Amino acid sequence: MMRPAWETDDAFARQAREARTPPVRLRDLGRSEYCETWQAMRAFTEARGPDTPDELWLVEHHPVFTQGQAGRGEHVHTPGAIRVVATDRGGQVTYHAPGQVVVYTLVDLRRTGFFVRELVRRIEEAVIETLASYGVAGFRVDGAPGVYVRIAGPLEEEAQRGAAGAADRIGGNPEEGPGFDPRFRDHAKIAALGIKVHRGCAYHGVALNVAMDLSPFSRIDPCGYPGLRATDLATLGVLAGRQAVGERLLERLCAQIFPD
Repeated sequence: MMRPAWETDDAFARQAREARTPPVRLRDLGRSEYCETWQAMRAFTEARGPDTPDELWLVEHHPVFTQGQAGRGEHVHTPGAIRVVATDRGGQVTYHAPGQVVVYTLVDLRRTGFFVRELVRRIEEAVIETLASYGVAGFRVDGAPGVYVRIAGPLEEEAQRGAAGAADRIGGNPEEGPGFDPRFRDHAKIAALGIKVHRGCAYHGVALNVAMDLSPFSRIDPCGYPGLRATDLATLGVLAGRQAVGERLLERLCAQIFPD
């Protein structure tokens, strides 16, 4: 399994010479504007060749709503001062902000030998394994990419009673109004993902909520599902730093996407 360490140029070149296949390069971009990072991903994917190493980018974004290619305007209710960006990934609307781990998976699918659906499954599995390492049980919902957790309990009861601040700590509207999908009853989304494939190479990736202001999720229908709630590790009682969670997720992504 590849170590989740930041390679220097010299170490990267040595590893490339020794490996029979190009290594994976891990980059920590810190906090950056969404559009700047998106354009960098597109440029990287456009310029890469058959021998270009795959890359995983760890990043944190300033507040932004992003609409995927399937995005519909009615799923963005009151964005306020938060910018809405129409992007080229798959899926519907989601929210990025500080306190969230984002990993972009720039992967040559022709080299991995699997298709985008399998890449999505492996990314989800890496998130589930990361959550499990913190004692949190994550799971999939059929037909709704991403990772979810159960939220039935005292906080959910507070939200249903309309207790002050409870809905913000869950994120989203706790009421099962028009259009609510019963698959999400007692569930909240903790990780969202979307992928774009261009010339056999994937980019975009996954966002895992660690410790963030969840209230903006109530301004949208997350991932296009009215009433779907969002949560984070902090709300679930896990006090972990974004950097530590990000590096743990990188480790699991390497193991899932680039197994020995």
